[in-house]
Amino acid sequence: MPRVSLSSIPSVDRLLRSEAAQPLIAERGRAIVTDAIRAVLRELRTDADGGNGLDLSEAAIVARVRERIAVESVPSLRPVFNLTGTVLHTNLGRAPLPEEAVEAMMQAALRPTNLEFDLDQGRRGDRDDHVERLLCRLTGAEAATVVNNNAAAVLLVLNTLALRKEVPVSRGELIEIGGAFRMPEIMARAGCRLREVGTTNRVHLSDYTDAIGPKTGLVMKVHTSNYAIVGFTSTVDEAPLAAACHDRNVPFVVDLGSGTLVGLAEYGLPHEPTPMESLAHGADLVTFSGDKLLGGPQAGIIVGRGNLIARLKRNPLKRSLRVDKITMAGLGAVLRLYLDPERLATRLPVLRSLTRSAEEIRAAANRLLSPVASALDTVANVRIVDCGSEIGSGALPTREIASAGLAVTPVDGTGTMLNRIAAAFRQLPVPVIGRTHEGSLVMDLRCLEDEAAFTSQLARLQV
Repeated sequence: MPRVSLSSIPSVDRLLRSEAAQPLIAERGRAIVTDAIRAVLRELRTDADGGNGLDLSEAAIVARVRERIAVESVPSLRPVFNLTGTVLHTNLGRAPLPEEAVEAMMQAALRPTNLEFDLDQGRRGDRDDHVERLLCRLTGAEAATVVNNNAAAVLLVLNTLALRKEVPVSRGELIEIGGAFRMPEIMARAGCRLREVGTTNRVHLSDYTDAIGPKTGLVMKVHTSNYAIVGFTSTVDEAPLAAACHDRNVPFVVDLGSGTLVGLAEYGLPHEPTPMESLAHGADLVTFSGDKLLGGPQAGIIVGRGNLIARLKRNPLKRSLRVDKITMAGLGAVLRLYLDPERLATRLPVLRSLTRSAEEIRAAANRLLSPVASALDTVANVRIVDCGSEIGSGALPTREIASAGLAVTPVDGTGTMLNRIAAAFRQLPVPVIGRTHEGSLVMDLRCLEDEAAFTSQLARLQV
């Protein structure tokens, strides 16, 4: 193949003035088109050095420029179909928001708001005011405040109440959460000293009381939501521990991690501790997440005694950890849904997914079996399988919820083909994320609500 002369490659200025480029410039802007032209010309010079035959017409080069801009314009953060079987998947953004929250967040984003302005008094207000009354009404707490996630909530509580002091915690509750963030490290960053009590599998009330002294800032009980210790074990219930702390004038704090504002058992799901229960047991402060079982945007929520919440708000760290108006609007909208418990399971996406029956999901699998099998044709076999969904994000890790899905198994039975199939689903316009299990790509359908959108793109599947 004849070598292409570098001198025949048109200049950036010539391409920008070309007739082919004018519609693209009008559509995308001159700066973006200029950068893309330069990148494409660098590629062409490399190809020319290799002696490859190239179409160097202005129209062909501008076509490559348009294609490059289109690829680079695709947002990195994209919607996906979560068919992993984990409802609250940390890597996939945890809880999808209800329409009411999305609308509230959009309205807050579009225009100025009274985020920190008291409309009645005509003076500066507190941004927590937009959700504090709702949180107190729902949990029974005296006061509440919000930060940007639950790790931040724990950090703020420790730094405010136990700076340069000791915090007794059971050895069996020194958890590590996602991303290798460990409770002992958060305590160290908060400026307090961890005082381990008990053993990994057993702790007694006397272990706590023996550890409480003049240097104690608070006692913390951490809900071990992301693992379980079984066998020869013992723990201390919240109520007696709270009483022991109060007898010694030491705050008792409960970190629930995920946290839910409803009794999941009412919906036929395994029980998960609630802030209301911890407060009723005597906890002075309770911390939990907004974007997990609560079903809202990412936030860390702290509820409890008014005087302690006031101290948290005076800590300079509170400003560093606070949430913006968009999060506050979304959280408020989600909390208002909890005021109507009869309709909550149909309006809150996370609860709607968790309460879908296996029969309903299997019916969806029957509807989707043929379209998926046709899209894969001779490449793979597709069958309906029973699945066990997980709540995810650290909630009830040992409990599964009966579900159903589709198992895609390569005809040739190789791992190479299985990886290609999984990759092909991820390359769809709305990527499909399943999980590989025993030689198959399993797509748990518990979280799939828009079947039409899912099937409409199967024709573009390329294995």
